[in-house]
Amino acid sequence: MARAAIVTGASRGIGAAVAERLAKDGFSVVVNYAGGETEAAALVNEIKSAGGRAIAAKADVSKADEVSRMFQIAEKEFGGVDVLVNNAGIMLLSNVATTDDTVFDRQIAVNLKGTFNGLREAAKRLRNGGRVINFSTSVVGLKLETYGVYAATKAAVETLTAILSKELRGRSITVNAIAPGPTATDLFLHGKSQELIDRMAKMNPLERLGTPQDIAAAVSFLAGPDGSWINGQVLRANGGMI
Repeated sequence: MARAAIVTGASRGIGAAVAERLAKDGFSVVVNYAGGETEAAALVNEIKSAGGRAIAAKADVSKADEVSRMFQIAEKEFGGVDVLVNNAGIMLLSNVATTDDTVFDRQIAVNLKGTFNGLREAAKRLRNGGRVINFSTSVVGLKLETYGVYAATKAAVETLTAILSKELRGRSITVNAIAPGPTATDLFLHGKSQELIDRMAKMNPLERLGTPQDIAAAVSFLAGPDGSWINGQVLRANGGMI
């Protein structure tokens, strides 16, 4: 039986590239989305037309019951879950002094609680030998202005990653996180001047932005047999920026 992976926030950007890559690697893939139903359906069709197996599953990761239901759908469709990729996240930038409660609460709900909801289900339901791959950010290391709340949620995710890797002792399940640097997605490019994009691209010694496929390759490594000895770690996929 093919191994099955859930990728949260997979209707576009990095999540879509991850879902596509894992399908190419032979995983049956659950393409999770909250609002991008059309994009998720298109991605599922793309995966199927390339010979892979995929289904779309709507769930707001900040809601525990919806995440639980998504796991149930995956188990019913594919017989079980082997990999969880906690990719869903939002980034709302502001100085600490001007951050209102809504901006704070929303990022905590999606980035931290949403990741936790996935981890809690995975801890109970992942098949032995599985993989959990969380998403952090290289800003946890860079500590750039206006990224305070966003980076704080991701720092918490890194801590959860290390602790869960120990709590799952004896089940051959690895728990790691990937911390991308600036990556050329619509989400990243939107609203930025070309000058700013060029400046950010040159922050790393490879002098380019990452691509969604670069990040998907890192996920593929951690999800596959070659990543089986990596556990409780944060992999900074950022071209050497930090």
